[in-house]
Amino acid sequence: MNQAIALAISEEMARDDSVVVFGEDVAVAEGPFKTSEGLLTTFGPDRVRDTPISETAFLGAAVGAAMTGLRPVAEIMFVEFMGVAFDQMVTEAALMHYMSGGRYEVPMVMRASVGSGLGFGCQHSQTLERWMLGTPGLKLAVASGARTAYGLTKAAIRDNNPVVLLEPRALYGQRENLEIGDEAIIELGTAQVARRGDDVTVVALGQTVGIALEAAEGAPWSAEVIDLLSLMPWDRATVLESVRRTRHLVLVEENQRSGGWGTEIASVVGAECFGDLRAPIHRITAPDVPVPYGPDLEKRFLPSAEYVGEQITALLSTKTTPSPWWEEFV
Repeated sequence: MNQAIALAISEEMARDDSVVVFGEDVAVAEGPFKTSEGLLTTFGPDRVRDTPISETAFLGAAVGAAMTGLRPVAEIMFVEFMGVAFDQMVTEAALMHYMSGGRYEVPMVMRASVGSGLGFGCQHSQTLERWMLGTPGLKLAVASGARTAYGLTKAAIRDNNPVVLLEPRALYGQRENLEIGDEAIIELGTAQVARRGDDVTVVALGQTVGIALEAAEGAPWSAEVIDLLSLMPWDRATVLESVRRTRHLVLVEENQRSGGWGTEIASVVGAECFGDLRAPIHRITAPDVPVPYGPDLEKRFLPSAEYVGEQITALLSTKTTPSPWWEEFV
């Protein structure tokens, strides 16, 4: 996946001279996760720049650069580091077009690695998409593998709005076949059906897409797995059509239960498809605790394919919402 991201950025830089890249260790070191490999050699230091360790400064620079004609791609090493630069993204970049009466656009991309599974500890293993949910003027997408990372990266760079693109770092080293070129671009705001099924709609995001697909393999029920891809905007039509047909909805989220992205989708589906549902909408999430550092605890934190399968089986067989695993310890 990291190679697919580097390829997508390289192709867009070759296509458009206004695309520039900057962030911590993105130039000489080619990115902490090698997602900018080869860019400095190909495009030079004027367009690929290492920055000081100041997210506030270089995200602010990205906003200004975007307003004055460039298309910056700024990398945040871990999404948590956006905390010190939140103002630049949600009250400057996101609102500038509105505040300027349409005079300025902010065509910038903020990329960040996210997620658990690699033992980085609680301050470097969150997803934090909920920090940005509901921010007017901002687009938000999440890659689920090499193919979607490639397509979303190209779409984000070409978009005239500020886009946050989150990349599950546990997937950087995973390989996947993909086509390249304009036909592989994934329009922001569209979901993809990763697996067809009839009994239950399973909506997943990021690395939970693979988990949901694994859970569906060999299961006694037929799951339609939807890779949501974009959270702002999200593809209501694809989700609602599927739920009306399967009459069941399960959301598989890496985030903690409180305030997770699934609450918005559950709210809309509950309102739009209430008469179609044959069981309660069920959210499978992580518990409301910090991401653990210990390997066994971290593995338990992220919903596993086995756990997702058990939860869906219980929902379909009883038509009631099964309790999460951690309630056993209360």
